[in-house]
Amino acid sequence: MLNLSNRTANAVRALQRMAAGMATAAPRIGDTKVAMSLLEKGAYINYQRIEDNLAVVRERLQRPLTLSEKILYGHLDDPHNQDIDRGTSYLKLRPDRVACQDATAQMALLQFMSAGMDTAAVPTTVHCDHLIEAQVGGVKDLARAININKEVYDFLATATAKYGLGFWKPGSGIIHQIILENYAFPGGLMIGTDSHTPNAGGLGMIACGVGGADAVDVMAGIPWELKCPKVIGVNLTGKISGWTTPKDVILKVAGILTVKGGTGAIVEYKGPGLESLSCTGMATICNMGAEIGATTSLFPFNNRMVDYLNATKRPDIANYAKQFAHNLKADENAEYDQVVEINLSELEPHVNGPFTPDLATPISKFASEVKKNGWPEELKVALIGSCTNSSYEDMSRSASIVKEAASHGAELKSKFTVTPGSEQVRATIERDGQIGAFEEAGGVVLANACGPCIGQWDRQDVKKGEANSIITSYNRNFTGRNDANPATHAFVASPDIVTAMAFAGKLTFNPLTDSLTGSDGKPFKFSDPSGHELPPRGYDPGENTFQAPPADRSTVNVKVDPKSDRLQLLKPFEKWDGKTPQDLPILIKVKGKCTTDHISAGGPWLKYRGHLENISQNCLIGAINSENGEANKVKNQLTGEWGGVPQTAAAYRSKGIKWVVIGDHNYGEGSSREHAALEPRFLGGLAIIVRSFARIHETNLKKQGMLALTFADPADYDKIQPSDKVDIEGLEHFAPGKNLTLVVKHQDGGKEEIELAHSFNEGQIEWFKAGSALNLMAAKAKGN
Repeated sequence: MLNLSNRTANAVRALQRMAAGMATAAPRIGDTKVAMSLLEKGAYINYQRIEDNLAVVRERLQRPLTLSEKILYGHLDDPHNQDIDRGTSYLKLRPDRVACQDATAQMALLQFMSAGMDTAAVPTTVHCDHLIEAQVGGVKDLARAININKEVYDFLATATAKYGLGFWKPGSGIIHQIILENYAFPGGLMIGTDSHTPNAGGLGMIACGVGGADAVDVMAGIPWELKCPKVIGVNLTGKISGWTTPKDVILKVAGILTVKGGTGAIVEYKGPGLESLSCTGMATICNMGAEIGATTSLFPFNNRMVDYLNATKRPDIANYAKQFAHNLKADENAEYDQVVEINLSELEPHVNGPFTPDLATPISKFASEVKKNGWPEELKVALIGSCTNSSYEDMSRSASIVKEAASHGAELKSKFTVTPGSEQVRATIERDGQIGAFEEAGGVVLANACGPCIGQWDRQDVKKGEANSIITSYNRNFTGRNDANPATHAFVASPDIVTAMAFAGKLTFNPLTDSLTGSDGKPFKFSDPSGHELPPRGYDPGENTFQAPPADRSTVNVKVDPKSDRLQLLKPFEKWDGKTPQDLPILIKVKGKCTTDHISAGGPWLKYRGHLENISQNCLIGAINSENGEANKVKNQLTGEWGGVPQTAAAYRSKGIKWVVIGDHNYGEGSSREHAALEPRFLGGLAIIVRSFARIHETNLKKQGMLALTFADPADYDKIQPSDKVDIEGLEHFAPGKNLTLVVKHQDGGKEEIELAHSFNEGQIEWFKAGSALNLMAAKAKGN
């Protein structure tokens, strides 16, 4: 017998196995099964799909890929045949999961019930965070909300149980923080019915805000359609330190790109400066990326994400992502459509606002801007927290400022509120003393919910119409956003700057250079804020507020009272009648900025988010009428009488007359709320014709069977008079890339033709013809 070495023997045995057809294949990333979350059974991270899809896409494109391209194309429904052209193609994608907040979940679940499905096709969660109004403090406000919103919470609890969804009860925290703590993972694709869903980009996930109809599609197993985004690279160099925080990165980016500069693009951060940003800091940057109109924002996988995954008890995901790290970063020499350069070592703290999140001012110049513009210098209220800035790091840094002020005997000069982002954060900062420091200084800790950030604030210290200033660490500061007072000047900054200004009581205070006076009469200057990125003693989970779906869902009944004024089952919209629309009145010609807040106001209207008829009474009441410069006052072209926008729309509908809206640039920016599309449709609208759309709103309109059209020449907006009537010609040959014609009929008998562009593809045209995407889905489910 031959005397073989071990190596030779092993080789011979391998050849023998191969000859016997027993060769073992090389290990694949998909051979390892890692749960997507600790709260769901049978749902695993699908890195193998990304790997397989990218092998196809790379062969086709023959070029390096950005990180966002890797993740998006890795989730393509059909990588072999999908047309891929940035800014042009419509991608059909398979998201890993769906998340809904309670205000938008009501309509999403009502639509899902209409689709005839019995189980969601992908893991889906619902989060109760929007319906809790801030009044006196967390415990009492939460109890009051649970009482007031009982029927809505009962509906959500029973609907999620019936259809196999995870349910986070009121008090759990804000959807985006719960996602980051429990569900986000590097390389994943998620859609959420809230515009700040991109928060999960801080964990390397592509997470996009959408309307409820998109969520219903994915829950029903239908691919999600997204116009192939362009990619904006933000190259970070240097190192963040001192008073500068991750919040200042996005405040600076917003100033550069403006509220519409990111439209149709994913913002992808890269560069050596990433190493000085915490995972929750990266989430803050991605969260507020919604304010520049971006499809989403994203960071590459790095060790700070590993630290956060380990801290939130997900080491298996961290280790799995390490194995897949080559696909969780951009390829070398990947091309970007635009690149922004930011040196973190030179970046100053910024304050953005008022009235828009892209008016960015470095702190060194802010005091002079306050005086130059006549903004109210006295600071009435300072508010920290929310989904954007309520991490342990944020809270501990703010607490360090509060404690230093207390050591000098300095007192708050402004009202000061704190909104924890989740029950886990609240419990942890209570255990570690931050809440005690805030409350001892006179601060008020609000419920773990959105609160004042979305207008859920029963503010009593100023009268409506009274000019005043507030500063927040939130993300959005449009007119009336926080307190429904159009005269409130809302500014956005980091929690550090907000906290320091609360002790000064005025906007002109710069904590980097200015001093305050202690109780001993001596001046003192704040030290640089300090805090822990993650809790040294680990997170305290606090109260368990999660409801998993029951094993047996057959006996669960969804609770909807037919007499309810808050919940209403949906009726299908009418199909297009196949005729050319003629003599359509213009309901309103909107002048200037028109966000989804203007189209479907929040605040007190949130309680009607599940009742389409009732909430439609707020349709476009915040939009400014170009005819008279006023809000919610339009002329009825049938009677000549002036009245409210929704009342006038309903009057047209009662006569069987469809109508159109004329809008300005970036129409529908802001929150993802699909009610801003549902309401015009419900009230009889046919078309929204604008200079340009915000991405989510344009899609929402299409989903509801509305014509979302743009002026081929934006200057043609000026040719329209509010008293005109219009025809829309070309619908009988409605096709992708083929413009329509608007025939404008002036009161003096004159006529002119205006070319209208659109971005409808063939599938979206079918939505219009069927009356809505949901109509088409239901018809296909029935086999019609």
